[in-house]
Amino acid sequence: MLKTTARKLNFPAKAISSFQKPYINHHKKPRILIVSMRGYQSEAFRSAEYEFEDVINTFDSADLLSQAYVSSFKSEARKKIANYTGLALNQSKLLRSGCEELVIDREYDLLFFICQHFWDLTCINDIKGWRDKCKKAVLWIDELWAKEIENHKTALCLKLAKDFDYIFTTQSQSVNAISQLVKRPCYSLPYAVDAVKFCPYPQDPQRHIDVYSIGRRSSIVHQSLLKLTERDNFLYLYDTLRGLEMRNYKEHRTLYSNLIKRSRYFIANKAKFDSGSQTGTQEELGSRFFEGAAGGAVMLGIPPVCEAYSKYFDWPDAVIEVPDNTTEIADIIAELDAQPEKLRKIRKDNIINSLLRHDWVYRWEEILNKVGLENTSEMLVRKTYLNNLAKVVSIV
Repeated sequence: MLKTTARKLNFPAKAISSFQKPYINHHKKPRILIVSMRGYQSEAFRSAEYEFEDVINTFDSADLLSQAYVSSFKSEARKKIANYTGLALNQSKLLRSGCEELVIDREYDLLFFICQHFWDLTCINDIKGWRDKCKKAVLWIDELWAKEIENHKTALCLKLAKDFDYIFTTQSQSVNAISQLVKRPCYSLPYAVDAVKFCPYPQDPQRHIDVYSIGRRSSIVHQSLLKLTERDNFLYLYDTLRGLEMRNYKEHRTLYSNLIKRSRYFIANKAKFDSGSQTGTQEELGSRFFEGAAGGAVMLGIPPVCEAYSKYFDWPDAVIEVPDNTTEIADIIAELDAQPEKLRKIRKDNIINSLLRHDWVYRWEEILNKVGLENTSEMLVRKTYLNNLAKVVSIV
């Protein structure tokens, strides 16, 4: 078992008094309807999306609609017939995901739907009345590569996006392709993180994990790190299982954030860095960068060459570039370890920038501004809290 000791920090009294817990107001009539995939999909890579949905509910008034998968012979038969017919006739409205049918019976100012995969969009066909009951509708597409839009099935699913008023995507270089296909305004909106949850302060736990790697990895770098663990007193934490299912997304997210906060180095590579057949030449910014930075780890890996990375990670040494074919990872880490002041500055810069720029509240603010809805007072409270926490980090 990994035992972690939290160090007591002597924060100035003024900084402590400025702390406020994020305010949650459950008494307002919900103005937002969030359509969530959590009742249907539990893959670990969706955890950031579910976190976003829940964080929205801490600073805005929202109802969360989560469909369940209907598992029966009759349902499966209907789904197969509907999808075969829809693809054959090029009719996206006929496509079905297998979710239960739900009816929206009250009005909302905004419907917000996060899709991790293009096929998620078909769930909207089983939600009746959503377009009539929601004044505005926003679709956020997590991962969609421009090359994939050329596929008939993908393009057909995307036609369902025509019923939305605004589209956002984490893939900045897919914006034009999506907009041209669905004829709707499309904007780049990068990942973010619950920066309060991932922030290591004020507890500041000791970083006993030397390197933490999750998800896709370079086999060459991985083998080099394994050799380092055999040779030295070095803790390298990495995935050993193939399964992607979460038992409980919140527990998964809590464990994940706590591990990053206790890691000295964190591996972060451009999205799908090892899947050129899917991405083509497109390079994009994945969630790992936001999570690693927010947790105060020093990030090692291959950052993407794209406008989004240059814009959102524009501080020095946000990521220490490490080629995926290097066998010198031990030397790179040793050289960094010999510069403790540099490491301290990197960690502090990562945390502060995350608190001031990469919390989910800033992304929600962008969405509301585009849609024309006012920010809530709770959003201001959270932004003030983040700013105060950043001030504390800057002086420790």
